[in-house]
Amino acid sequence: MNTNQPQSIFYVFYVSIIVALGGFLMGFDASVISGVVKFIEPEFNLTKIQLGWAVASLSLTATFAMITAGPLSDKYGRKVILKIAAALFFISAIASAFAPNFLTLVLARMLGGLGVGAALIIAPMYIAEIGPAKYRGRMVSLNQLNIVLGISVAFFTNYLILQAADSDTQWVQSLGFAEWNWRWMLGIEAIPAVLYFLCLAIVPESPRWLMMKGRTEEATVILNKALGEQNAEQEIKQITDNINLEQNKIKGSFMDLLKPSMRLVMIVGISIAILQQITGINAVFFYAPMIFEQTGLGTDASFMQAILVGITNVVFTLIAIALIDKIGRKSLLVVGVTGIIVCMFSLAYQFNAATYTLTAQALSSLSTEINIQALQPIIGSTFTSDLAFKSAISDLLGAGQAMQFESALVSAAIQMNGTIILVSILGFVACFAVSLGPVMWVLFSELFPNRIRGIAISFVGLINSGVSFLVQLVFPWELANLGATMTFAIYGGFAFVGLLIILKFLPETKGKSLEELEAILVKE
Repeated sequence: MNTNQPQSIFYVFYVSIIVALGGFLMGFDASVISGVVKFIEPEFNLTKIQLGWAVASLSLTATFAMITAGPLSDKYGRKVILKIAAALFFISAIASAFAPNFLTLVLARMLGGLGVGAALIIAPMYIAEIGPAKYRGRMVSLNQLNIVLGISVAFFTNYLILQAADSDTQWVQSLGFAEWNWRWMLGIEAIPAVLYFLCLAIVPESPRWLMMKGRTEEATVILNKALGEQNAEQEIKQITDNINLEQNKIKGSFMDLLKPSMRLVMIVGISIAILQQITGINAVFFYAPMIFEQTGLGTDASFMQAILVGITNVVFTLIAIALIDKIGRKSLLVVGVTGIIVCMFSLAYQFNAATYTLTAQALSSLSTEINIQALQPIIGSTFTSDLAFKSAISDLLGAGQAMQFESALVSAAIQMNGTIILVSILGFVACFAVSLGPVMWVLFSELFPNRIRGIAISFVGLINSGVSFLVQLVFPWELANLGATMTFAIYGGFAFVGLLIILKFLPETKGKSLEELEAILVKE
Protein backbone atom coordinates (compact mmCIF):
# COMPACT_ATOMS: atom_id res chain seq x y z
CA MET A 1 0.00 0.00 0.00
CA ASN A 2 1.15 3.59 -0.50
CA THR A 3 0.21 7.14 0.39
CA ASN A 4 -1.54 7.72 -2.90
CA GLN A 5 -3.99 4.84 -2.54
CA PRO A 6 -7.46 6.38 -3.01
CA GLN A 7 -8.87 4.60 0.03
CA SER A 8 -6.21 6.09 2.33
CA ILE A 9 -6.59 9.57 0.87
CA PHE A 10 -10.37 9.39 1.21
CA TYR A 11 -10.06 8.31 4.86
CA VAL A 12 -7.76 11.23 5.75
CA PHE A 13 -9.91 13.65 3.76
CA TYR A 14 -13.23 12.84 5.43
CA VAL A 15 -11.63 12.80 8.90
CA SER A 16 -10.06 16.20 8.17
CA ILE A 17 -13.37 17.56 6.87
CA ILE A 18 -15.12 16.55 10.11
CA VAL A 19 -12.41 18.04 12.32
CA ALA A 20 -12.33 21.24 10.23
CA LEU A 21 -16.02 21.80 11.10
CA GLY A 22 -14.56 23.24 14.31
CA GLY A 23 -13.27 26.08 12.13
CA PHE A 24 -16.74 26.49 10.63
CA LEU A 25 -18.28 26.82 14.11
CA MET A 26 -15.57 29.25 15.13
CA GLY A 27 -16.23 31.51 12.13
CA PHE A 28 -19.98 31.27 12.61
CA ASP A 29 -19.87 31.98 16.34
CA ALA A 30 -17.54 34.95 15.94
CA SER A 31 -19.49 36.73 13.17
CA VAL A 32 -23.13 35.87 13.89
CA ILE A 33 -23.11 38.74 16.41
CA SER A 34 -22.96 41.16 13.44
CA GLY A 35 -26.69 40.74 12.91
CA VAL A 36 -27.50 40.90 16.61
CA VAL A 37 -25.99 44.26 17.63
CA LYS A 38 -28.74 46.32 15.99
CA PHE A 39 -31.41 44.64 18.11
CA ILE A 40 -29.75 44.16 21.50
CA GLU A 41 -28.63 47.79 21.78
CA PRO A 42 -32.17 49.20 22.25
CA GLU A 43 -33.54 46.05 23.95
CA PHE A 44 -30.96 46.13 26.75
CA ASN A 45 -30.41 49.92 26.52
CA LEU A 46 -26.67 49.49 26.01
CA THR A 47 -23.96 52.12 25.93
CA LYS A 48 -21.54 51.96 23.00
CA ILE A 49 -18.85 50.35 25.15
CA GLN A 50 -21.37 47.76 26.44
CA LEU A 51 -22.28 47.02 22.82
CA GLY A 52 -18.59 46.56 22.13
CA TRP A 53 -18.37 44.15 25.07
CA ALA A 54 -21.21 42.05 23.62
CA VAL A 55 -19.08 41.55 20.52
CA ALA A 56 -15.54 41.49 21.93
CA SER A 57 -16.16 39.31 25.01
CA LEU A 58 -15.87 36.19 22.84
CA SER A 59 -12.33 37.16 21.78
CA LEU A 60 -11.28 37.68 25.39
CA THR A 61 -11.96 34.10 26.46
CA ALA A 62 -10.82 32.75 23.08
CA THR A 63 -7.39 34.20 23.88
CA PHE A 64 -7.33 32.32 27.19
CA ALA A 65 -8.42 29.09 25.48
CA MET A 66 -5.69 29.46 22.84
CA ILE A 67 -3.07 29.50 25.60
CA THR A 68 -4.48 26.53 27.52
CA ALA A 69 -5.91 24.29 24.76
CA GLY A 70 -2.52 23.01 23.58
CA PRO A 71 -1.29 21.79 27.00
CA LEU A 72 -4.73 20.35 27.81
CA SER A 73 -4.80 18.45 24.52
CA ASP A 74 -1.34 17.06 25.30
CA LYS A 75 -2.71 15.70 28.57
CA TYR A 76 -6.21 14.53 27.61
CA GLY A 77 -6.08 14.13 23.81
CA ARG A 78 -6.96 16.23 20.74
CA LYS A 79 -10.33 14.56 20.23
CA VAL A 80 -11.44 15.12 23.84
CA ILE A 81 -10.73 18.87 23.63
CA LEU A 82 -12.55 19.14 20.28
CA LYS A 83 -15.63 17.42 21.78
CA ILE A 84 -15.52 19.85 24.72
CA ALA A 85 -15.31 22.72 22.22
CA ALA A 86 -18.39 21.39 20.38
CA ALA A 87 -20.29 21.17 23.68
CA LEU A 88 -19.26 24.74 24.55
CA PHE A 89 -20.52 25.98 21.17
CA PHE A 90 -23.87 24.30 21.83
CA ILE A 91 -24.28 25.58 25.41
CA SER A 92 -23.22 29.08 24.36
CA ALA A 93 -25.75 29.15 21.49
CA ILE A 94 -28.66 28.10 23.70
CA ALA A 95 -27.67 30.37 26.61
CA SER A 96 -27.21 33.35 24.25
CA ALA A 97 -30.59 32.76 22.61
CA PHE A 98 -32.40 32.72 25.95
CA ALA A 99 -30.34 35.46 27.64
CA PRO A 100 -32.72 37.57 29.79
CA ASN A 101 -30.23 40.41 30.21
CA PHE A 102 -26.96 41.87 28.98
CA LEU A 103 -24.77 40.19 31.62
CA THR A 104 -26.11 36.72 30.78
CA LEU A 105 -25.55 37.36 27.07
CA VAL A 106 -21.93 38.39 27.64
CA LEU A 107 -21.24 35.37 29.88
CA ALA A 108 -22.78 33.05 27.27
CA ARG A 109 -20.65 34.63 24.53
CA MET A 110 -17.55 34.22 26.70
CA LEU A 111 -18.37 30.54 27.06
CA GLY A 112 -18.49 30.27 23.29
CA GLY A 113 -15.13 32.04 23.15
CA LEU A 114 -13.56 29.11 24.98
CA GLY A 115 -14.79 26.85 22.17
CA VAL A 116 -13.49 29.30 19.54
CA GLY A 117 -9.98 29.39 21.02
CA ALA A 118 -9.82 25.62 21.43
CA ALA A 119 -11.03 24.96 17.87
CA LEU A 120 -8.59 27.51 16.42
CA ILE A 121 -5.60 25.74 17.98
CA ILE A 122 -6.56 22.04 18.07
CA ALA A 123 -8.36 21.48 14.74
CA PRO A 124 -5.38 22.38 12.49
CA MET A 125 -3.02 20.60 14.93
CA TYR A 126 -5.03 17.38 14.62
CA ILE A 127 -5.24 17.58 10.83
CA ALA A 128 -1.48 18.15 10.57
CA GLU A 129 -0.85 15.12 12.77
CA ILE A 130 -2.98 12.67 10.77
CA GLY A 131 -2.42 13.89 7.20
CA PRO A 132 0.35 12.61 4.89
CA ALA A 133 3.10 15.18 4.28
CA LYS A 134 2.24 15.42 0.57
CA TYR A 135 -1.29 16.65 1.29
CA ARG A 136 -0.77 18.25 4.70
CA GLY A 137 -0.80 21.87 3.47
CA ARG A 138 -4.07 21.43 1.63
CA MET A 139 -5.63 19.45 4.48
CA VAL A 140 -4.73 22.08 7.08
CA SER A 141 -6.03 24.82 4.77
CA LEU A 142 -9.47 23.16 5.05
CA ASN A 143 -9.68 24.64 8.55
CA GLN A 144 -9.02 28.21 7.34
CA LEU A 145 -11.52 27.68 4.51
CA ASN A 146 -14.12 26.45 7.01
CA ILE A 147 -13.58 29.55 9.17
CA VAL A 148 -14.41 31.91 6.30
CA LEU A 149 -17.32 29.67 5.25
CA GLY A 150 -18.65 29.88 8.81
CA ILE A 151 -18.45 33.68 8.66
CA SER A 152 -20.33 33.70 5.35
CA VAL A 153 -23.04 31.30 6.51
CA ALA A 154 -23.60 33.42 9.64
CA PHE A 155 -24.22 36.49 7.46
CA PHE A 156 -26.59 34.43 5.30
CA THR A 157 -28.62 32.91 8.15
CA ASN A 158 -28.94 36.34 9.77
CA TYR A 159 -30.42 37.64 6.53
CA LEU A 160 -32.78 34.66 6.12
CA ILE A 161 -34.10 35.07 9.68
CA LEU A 162 -34.68 38.76 9.06
CA GLN A 163 -36.59 37.94 5.86
CA ALA A 164 -38.58 35.19 7.57
CA ALA A 165 -39.74 37.74 10.15
CA ASP A 166 -41.75 39.47 7.40
CA SER A 167 -43.46 36.25 6.27
CA ASP A 168 -47.16 35.64 6.94
CA THR A 169 -46.67 31.86 6.94
CA GLN A 170 -48.27 30.30 10.02
CA TRP A 171 -45.31 28.12 11.06
CA VAL A 172 -42.92 31.05 10.70
CA GLN A 173 -45.15 33.24 12.84
CA SER A 174 -45.43 30.52 15.48
CA LEU A 175 -41.62 30.39 15.80
CA GLY A 176 -41.54 34.10 16.59
CA PHE A 177 -38.92 35.20 14.07
CA ALA A 178 -40.22 38.76 14.16
CA GLU A 179 -40.30 39.05 17.96
CA TRP A 180 -37.15 37.05 18.70
CA ASN A 181 -35.06 37.61 15.54
CA TRP A 182 -31.72 38.14 17.26
CA ARG A 183 -32.33 35.20 19.59
CA TRP A 184 -32.86 32.90 16.59
CA MET A 185 -29.68 34.27 14.98
CA LEU A 186 -27.66 33.20 18.01
CA GLY A 187 -29.54 29.98 18.78
CA ILE A 188 -29.36 28.43 15.32
CA GLU A 189 -25.67 27.65 15.91
CA ALA A 190 -26.80 24.84 18.22
CA ILE A 191 -27.63 22.73 15.13
CA PRO A 192 -24.11 22.53 13.60
CA ALA A 193 -22.66 22.26 17.13
CA VAL A 194 -24.67 19.08 17.79
CA LEU A 195 -23.72 17.68 14.38
CA TYR A 196 -20.05 18.37 15.07
CA PHE A 197 -20.20 16.66 18.46
CA LEU A 198 -21.88 13.57 16.96
CA CYS A 199 -19.55 13.37 13.96
CA LEU A 200 -16.49 13.51 16.20
CA ALA A 201 -17.55 10.08 17.51
CA ILE A 202 -16.33 8.48 14.27
CA VAL A 203 -13.05 10.42 14.29
CA PRO A 204 -10.03 8.54 15.76
CA GLU A 205 -7.67 10.08 18.26
CA SER A 206 -4.55 11.74 16.86
CA PRO A 207 -1.97 9.01 16.13
CA ARG A 208 0.86 11.29 17.23
CA TRP A 209 -0.82 11.87 20.60
CA LEU A 210 -1.34 8.14 21.02
CA MET A 211 2.38 7.61 20.33
CA MET A 212 3.23 10.27 22.91
CA LYS A 213 1.23 8.25 25.45
CA GLY A 214 2.90 4.97 24.49
CA ARG A 215 -0.21 3.59 22.77
CA THR A 216 1.67 2.47 19.67
CA GLU A 217 -0.70 -0.33 18.63
CA GLU A 218 -3.71 2.02 18.48
CA ALA A 219 -1.67 4.59 16.56
CA THR A 220 -0.52 1.90 14.09
CA VAL A 221 -4.11 0.91 13.25
CA ILE A 222 -5.02 4.52 12.48
CA LEU A 223 -1.87 5.25 10.47
CA ASN A 224 -2.39 2.08 8.41
CA LYS A 225 -5.78 3.46 7.36
CA ALA A 226 -4.42 6.95 6.74
CA LEU A 227 -1.13 6.16 5.02
CA GLY A 228 -1.03 2.50 4.11
CA GLU A 229 1.05 -0.10 5.96
CA GLN A 230 4.44 0.66 4.38
CA ASN A 231 4.22 4.41 4.89
CA ALA A 232 2.73 3.90 8.35
CA GLU A 233 5.88 2.07 9.46
CA GLN A 234 8.05 4.96 8.26
CA GLU A 235 5.77 7.50 9.93
CA ILE A 236 5.83 5.62 13.25
CA LYS A 237 9.64 5.61 13.17
CA GLN A 238 9.75 9.34 12.41
CA ILE A 239 7.25 10.15 15.17
CA THR A 240 9.21 8.02 17.67
CA ASP A 241 12.49 9.73 16.73
CA ASN A 242 10.84 13.15 16.96
CA ILE A 243 9.31 12.46 20.38
CA ASN A 244 12.70 11.31 21.68
CA LEU A 245 14.34 14.43 20.23
CA GLU A 246 11.77 16.73 21.85
CA GLN A 247 12.24 15.04 25.21
CA ASN A 248 16.01 15.53 25.09
CA LYS A 249 16.32 19.03 23.68
CA ILE A 250 16.57 22.20 25.77
CA LYS A 251 13.36 24.20 25.42
CA GLY A 252 13.38 27.93 24.82
CA SER A 253 12.00 30.43 27.32
CA PHE A 254 10.24 33.79 27.06
CA MET A 255 13.49 35.58 27.96
CA ASP A 256 15.02 34.25 24.73
CA LEU A 257 12.61 36.50 22.83
CA LEU A 258 14.17 39.57 24.46
CA LYS A 259 17.74 38.85 23.37
CA PRO A 260 19.35 41.46 21.05
CA SER A 261 19.78 38.77 18.37
CA MET A 262 15.99 38.40 18.23
CA ARG A 263 15.27 42.11 17.79
CA LEU A 264 14.64 42.03 14.03
CA VAL A 265 12.49 38.88 14.01
CA MET A 266 10.40 40.17 16.95
CA ILE A 267 9.89 43.57 15.28
CA VAL A 268 8.56 41.78 12.21
CA GLY A 269 6.45 39.25 14.14
CA ILE A 270 4.85 41.75 16.53
CA SER A 271 4.23 44.26 13.73
CA ILE A 272 2.44 41.70 11.56
CA ALA A 273 0.43 40.47 14.58
CA ILE A 274 -0.77 44.00 15.35
CA LEU A 275 -1.27 45.01 11.72
CA GLN A 276 -3.55 42.06 10.95
CA GLN A 277 -6.14 43.32 13.43
CA ILE A 278 -5.58 47.07 13.79
CA THR A 279 -6.63 47.74 10.18
CA GLY A 280 -10.18 46.94 11.32
CA ILE A 281 -11.00 43.58 9.74
CA ASN A 282 -13.05 42.33 12.69
CA ALA A 283 -14.84 45.67 12.89
CA VAL A 284 -16.05 44.95 9.34
CA PHE A 285 -16.84 41.26 9.95
CA PHE A 286 -18.60 41.73 13.29
CA TYR A 287 -20.36 45.05 12.58
CA ALA A 288 -20.99 44.75 8.83
CA PRO A 289 -24.75 45.56 8.87
CA MET A 290 -24.09 48.50 11.23
CA ILE A 291 -21.48 49.90 8.84
CA PHE A 292 -23.75 49.53 5.81
CA GLU A 293 -26.61 51.20 7.69
CA GLN A 294 -24.38 54.26 8.13
CA THR A 295 -24.50 54.63 4.34
CA GLY A 296 -28.27 55.01 4.29
CA LEU A 297 -29.24 51.45 3.45
CA GLY A 298 -32.28 49.99 5.12
CA THR A 299 -31.90 47.06 7.50
CA ASP A 300 -32.69 44.36 4.91
CA ALA A 301 -30.29 45.79 2.32
CA SER A 302 -27.51 46.18 4.90
CA PHE A 303 -27.84 42.52 5.89
CA MET A 304 -27.85 41.51 2.21
CA GLN A 305 -24.64 43.44 1.54
CA ALA A 306 -23.07 41.77 4.58
CA ILE A 307 -23.52 38.48 2.70
CA LEU A 308 -21.38 39.93 -0.10
CA VAL A 309 -18.65 40.56 2.48
CA GLY A 310 -18.71 36.87 3.41
CA ILE A 311 -18.65 35.67 -0.20
CA THR A 312 -15.75 37.99 -1.03
CA ASN A 313 -13.85 36.66 1.98
CA VAL A 314 -14.27 33.04 0.82
CA VAL A 315 -13.29 33.70 -2.80
CA PHE A 316 -10.13 35.64 -2.01
CA THR A 317 -9.06 33.21 0.71
CA LEU A 318 -9.11 30.51 -1.98
CA ILE A 319 -7.06 32.78 -4.25
CA ALA A 320 -4.52 33.33 -1.44
CA ILE A 321 -4.16 29.58 -0.87
CA ALA A 322 -3.43 29.19 -4.60
CA LEU A 323 -0.92 32.06 -4.76
CA ILE A 324 1.01 32.02 -1.49
CA ASP A 325 3.65 29.53 -2.67
CA LYS A 326 3.88 31.07 -6.15
CA ILE A 327 3.95 34.85 -5.62
CA GLY A 328 5.47 34.84 -2.13
CA ARG A 329 4.54 36.12 1.31
CA LYS A 330 6.05 39.62 1.14
CA SER A 331 4.66 40.30 -2.33
CA LEU A 332 1.13 39.35 -1.25
CA LEU A 333 1.44 41.52 1.86
CA VAL A 334 2.69 44.56 -0.07
CA VAL A 335 -0.12 44.31 -2.64
CA GLY A 336 -2.80 43.52 -0.04
CA VAL A 337 -1.84 46.19 2.51
CA THR A 338 -1.55 48.81 -0.25
CA GLY A 339 -5.09 47.91 -1.29
CA ILE A 340 -6.26 48.16 2.33
CA ILE A 341 -4.82 51.70 2.57
CA VAL A 342 -6.60 52.79 -0.63
CA CYS A 343 -9.93 51.26 0.47
CA MET A 344 -9.84 52.73 3.99
CA PHE A 345 -9.03 56.24 2.81
CA SER A 346 -11.71 55.88 0.14
CA LEU A 347 -14.24 55.07 2.88
CA ALA A 348 -13.05 58.03 4.96
CA TYR A 349 -13.36 60.38 1.97
CA GLN A 350 -16.87 59.20 1.05
CA PHE A 351 -18.20 59.53 4.60
CA ASN A 352 -16.56 62.97 4.85
CA ALA A 353 -18.32 64.05 1.65
CA ALA A 354 -21.75 62.82 2.82
CA THR A 355 -24.50 65.24 3.82
CA TYR A 356 -27.63 64.70 5.92
CA THR A 357 -30.91 66.50 5.20
CA LEU A 358 -34.31 65.49 6.58
CA THR A 359 -37.21 66.58 4.40
CA ALA A 360 -40.91 66.54 5.20
CA GLN A 361 -41.45 64.06 2.37
CA ALA A 362 -38.78 61.68 3.71
CA LEU A 363 -40.23 61.84 7.23
CA SER A 364 -43.74 61.02 5.97
CA SER A 365 -42.55 57.55 4.90
CA LEU A 366 -41.07 56.65 8.30
CA SER A 367 -42.60 54.74 11.20
CA THR A 368 -45.46 56.47 12.98
CA GLU A 369 -43.74 55.60 16.26
CA ILE A 370 -41.17 58.34 15.60
CA ASN A 371 -42.05 61.70 17.16
CA ILE A 372 -42.10 63.60 13.85
CA GLN A 373 -43.25 66.80 15.53
CA ALA A 374 -40.12 66.90 17.68
CA LEU A 375 -37.96 66.82 14.54
CA GLN A 376 -39.53 69.93 12.99
CA PRO A 377 -36.63 72.27 13.98
CA ILE A 378 -34.15 70.42 11.72
CA ILE A 379 -36.40 69.71 8.70
CA GLY A 380 -34.66 71.14 5.66
CA SER A 381 -31.38 71.72 7.53
CA THR A 382 -28.24 70.17 6.04
CA PHE A 383 -25.61 68.56 8.25
CA THR A 384 -22.12 67.88 6.91
CA SER A 385 -21.15 65.16 9.40
CA ASP A 386 -22.79 62.06 10.83
CA LEU A 387 -21.84 63.15 14.36
CA ALA A 388 -23.67 66.48 14.08
CA PHE A 389 -26.78 64.86 12.58
CA LYS A 390 -26.97 62.10 15.20
CA SER A 391 -26.40 64.61 17.99
CA ALA A 392 -29.27 66.75 16.70
CA ILE A 393 -31.79 63.88 16.53
CA SER A 394 -30.69 62.68 19.98
CA ASP A 395 -31.29 66.14 21.43
CA LEU A 396 -34.74 66.38 19.83
CA LEU A 397 -36.01 62.80 20.32
CA GLY A 398 -34.17 61.78 23.45
CA ALA A 399 -31.45 59.11 23.61
CA GLY A 400 -33.84 56.13 23.73
CA GLN A 401 -35.89 56.90 20.62
CA ALA A 402 -32.85 58.23 18.75
CA MET A 403 -31.07 54.90 19.32
CA GLN A 404 -34.12 52.91 18.24
CA PHE A 405 -34.71 54.80 14.99
CA GLU A 406 -31.19 56.03 14.15
CA SER A 407 -30.86 53.69 11.15
CA ALA A 408 -34.19 54.76 9.63
CA LEU A 409 -33.44 58.46 10.13
CA VAL A 410 -29.93 58.18 8.68
CA SER A 411 -31.35 56.34 5.65
CA ALA A 412 -33.93 59.08 5.16
CA ALA A 413 -31.42 61.91 5.44
CA ILE A 414 -28.09 60.79 3.98
CA GLN A 415 -26.79 61.69 0.54
CA MET A 416 -23.64 59.84 -0.51
CA ASN A 417 -22.25 57.44 -3.11
CA GLY A 418 -23.28 54.08 -1.66
CA THR A 419 -21.77 52.17 -4.59
CA ILE A 420 -18.25 53.41 -3.87
CA ILE A 421 -18.75 52.58 -0.17
CA LEU A 422 -19.73 49.01 -1.05
CA VAL A 423 -16.83 48.60 -3.49
CA SER A 424 -14.39 49.99 -0.91
CA ILE A 425 -15.56 47.64 1.85
CA LEU A 426 -15.52 44.59 -0.45
CA GLY A 427 -12.12 45.71 -1.76
CA PHE A 428 -10.81 45.94 1.81
CA VAL A 429 -12.07 42.42 2.62
CA ALA A 430 -10.57 41.05 -0.62
CA CYS A 431 -7.19 42.67 0.06
CA PHE A 432 -7.17 41.35 3.63
CA ALA A 433 -8.25 37.83 2.63
CA VAL A 434 -5.51 37.56 0.03
CA SER A 435 -2.76 38.91 2.29
CA LEU A 436 -2.86 39.55 6.05
CA GLY A 437 -5.54 36.91 6.71
CA PRO A 438 -3.71 33.73 5.67
CA VAL A 439 -0.13 35.04 5.30
CA MET A 440 0.32 35.98 8.98
CA TRP A 441 0.13 32.39 10.26
CA VAL A 442 2.36 31.11 7.47
CA LEU A 443 4.96 33.75 8.36
CA PHE A 444 4.77 32.87 12.05
CA SER A 445 5.65 29.25 11.22
CA GLU A 446 8.70 30.44 9.24
CA LEU A 447 10.12 33.50 11.03
CA PHE A 448 11.03 32.14 14.45
CA PRO A 449 13.98 29.82 15.21
CA ASN A 450 12.96 26.22 15.81
CA ARG A 451 13.99 26.13 19.49
CA ILE A 452 11.65 28.97 20.49
CA ARG A 453 9.04 28.75 17.73
CA GLY A 454 6.27 27.48 20.00
CA ILE A 455 6.62 30.16 22.68
CA ALA A 456 7.19 32.90 20.08
CA ILE A 457 4.01 32.02 18.15
CA SER A 458 2.07 31.92 21.42
CA PHE A 459 3.38 35.36 22.35
CA VAL A 460 2.63 37.10 19.04
CA GLY A 461 -0.69 35.23 18.83
CA LEU A 462 -1.60 36.65 22.24
CA ILE A 463 -0.78 40.17 21.00
CA ASN A 464 -2.90 39.56 17.88
CA SER A 465 -5.87 38.43 19.97
CA GLY A 466 -5.50 41.36 22.36
CA VAL A 467 -5.57 43.89 19.51
CA SER A 468 -8.57 42.10 18.00
CA PHE A 469 -10.41 42.40 21.32
CA LEU A 470 -9.69 46.14 21.57
CA VAL A 471 -10.75 46.84 17.97
CA GLN A 472 -14.09 45.07 18.49
CA LEU A 473 -14.63 46.71 21.87
CA VAL A 474 -14.14 50.33 20.82
CA PHE A 475 -15.59 50.30 17.29
CA PRO A 476 -19.17 51.31 18.30
CA TRP A 477 -17.68 54.02 20.55
CA GLU A 478 -15.49 55.25 17.68
CA LEU A 479 -18.46 55.57 15.32
CA ALA A 480 -20.48 57.42 17.96
CA ASN A 481 -17.71 59.75 19.17
CA LEU A 482 -15.19 60.09 16.33
CA GLY A 483 -17.52 59.49 13.39
CA ALA A 484 -17.15 57.16 10.41
CA THR A 485 -14.70 59.46 8.59
CA MET A 486 -12.13 59.55 11.40
CA THR A 487 -12.60 55.87 12.27
CA PHE A 488 -11.75 54.63 8.78
CA ALA A 489 -8.97 57.21 8.37
CA ILE A 490 -7.34 55.84 11.55
CA TYR A 491 -7.46 52.29 10.14
CA GLY A 492 -5.92 53.55 6.89
CA GLY A 493 -3.17 55.33 8.83
CA PHE A 494 -2.26 52.19 10.73
CA ALA A 495 -2.14 50.24 7.46
CA PHE A 496 0.25 52.84 5.97
CA VAL A 497 2.64 52.51 8.93
CA GLY A 498 2.42 48.71 8.62
CA LEU A 499 3.29 48.87 4.91
CA LEU A 500 6.44 50.87 5.67
CA ILE A 501 7.51 48.27 8.26
CA ILE A 502 6.90 45.41 5.78
CA LEU A 503 8.92 47.14 3.07
CA LYS A 504 11.83 47.93 5.41
CA PHE A 505 12.11 44.86 7.65
CA LEU A 506 10.37 41.80 6.16
CA PRO A 507 12.43 39.49 3.94
CA GLU A 508 10.74 37.28 1.36
CA THR A 509 10.44 33.83 2.96
CA LYS A 510 9.20 31.93 -0.10
CA GLY A 511 11.54 29.13 -1.16
CA LYS A 512 13.95 29.61 1.74
CA SER A 513 14.68 26.90 4.29
CA LEU A 514 14.04 27.59 7.97
CA GLU A 515 17.81 27.55 8.49
CA GLU A 516 18.35 30.20 5.78
CA LEU A 517 15.66 32.40 7.31
CA GLU A 518 17.22 32.03 10.76
CA ALA A 519 20.57 33.20 9.35
CA ILE A 520 18.89 36.26 7.80
CA LEU A 521 16.71 37.26 10.75
CA VAL A 522 18.61 36.23 13.87
CA LYS A 523 21.64 38.49 14.27
CA GLU A 524 24.10 37.01 16.75
